[in-house]
Amino acid sequence: MKYRVFNKLEKPVSLLGMGCMRLPVINGNNEAIDEAAAIALIRKAIDSGVNYVDTAYMYHGGNGEGVVGKALRDGYREKVYLADKMPVWFARNGKTLEDVFRDQLNRLQVDFIDLYLAHNLNEKYWKMAEEQNLFEFMRRKQEEGKVGLIGFSFHDELPLFKKIVDAYPWDFCQIQLNYMDEHYQAGVEGMKYAAGKGLPVVVMEPLKGGRLTDNIPKEVQNRWNCRPEKRTPAEWGFRWVADFPEVTTILSGISNEEQLEENLRIFDGLEACSMTGDEKKLISEVAEEYRRRIRYSCTGCKYCDACPKGLDIPGAIDIYNDGCLYGDESVRSDLAFVAKEKKPDQCTKCGMCEEKCPQHLPIRRILDGLARIIK
Repeated sequence: MKYRVFNKLEKPVSLLGMGCMRLPVINGNNEAIDEAAAIALIRKAIDSGVNYVDTAYMYHGGNGEGVVGKALRDGYREKVYLADKMPVWFARNGKTLEDVFRDQLNRLQVDFIDLYLAHNLNEKYWKMAEEQNLFEFMRRKQEEGKVGLIGFSFHDELPLFKKIVDAYPWDFCQIQLNYMDEHYQAGVEGMKYAAGKGLPVVVMEPLKGGRLTDNIPKEVQNRWNCRPEKRTPAEWGFRWVADFPEVTTILSGISNEEQLEENLRIFDGLEACSMTGDEKKLISEVAEEYRRRIRYSCTGCKYCDACPKGLDIPGAIDIYNDGCLYGDESVRSDLAFVAKEKKPDQCTKCGMCEEKCPQHLPIRRILDGLARIIK
């Protein structure tokens, strides 16, 4: 197992982090974790040298932390750095920050969390975090000896990312990064900005939730096949992220033993700054091959915000384009996180959005196409 230095932690951290958002489940029910399989999987990862385990309050419908806690019994807790996250929006639904934190300790059956993050910060949740003095709460837990390092995970645009980095003396951050998202959200520029401020960078979604390994278009697979060295799409994706020396740990959402074995094999050979120019060129070509499949170019101007149903039309177009790139399953996955009253089938086809769209996009047709996929 490869390790990298994580500032302020006593020991180096494994480059491969065990992400616990996609643990094995029963009959496809995300809330019904196969506990025996999940515990065995987490422990095998730890036995193989993984020492960074990442979970969150709402993973697997709120059942994830409890299973992670069980996996860390019998001496495994002492072998890892445990990361968990405060979902500030939950503290607005009848719970206080203190209530949520107490729940987390009880579920995990621990009295100390090594790395504690403000979860999923975007413009809306950042405002909530500020209103509830979340950083001060986390700092207090640090002073009480209940958490170690304080960080945040991020899903929004680069300017907000830089603002958050500069707002407080964070210890680390977590961002989405893969070769398709080089300039998306925080992106490479944000990664380098945070690292330049001395923050270790933890990467999530290195394979874009499996979209860079599943249902690969023939044209993309042909490009992978053209290389003399035969690597899986997963290996190419992980290799691209690991090549950045600014990256400290890469989280992989592992669902079964086969995936774990492949991850262990791949990460055993990853080094920073090791990719050749030809390899980087190949990945750029693959990314461009994917981008050619994008159907509609939305600038995100938000002139369509006047939708009488309040639908997130730019977001829907992004989901539609993802479907063009990665298949219908990606659409179903993305729309699972959209509230029922905001799903595309709520469109009344009034046409107001198309009247205001400077790109003249066929928005009603796009929304109807999405609605058909999830029927």
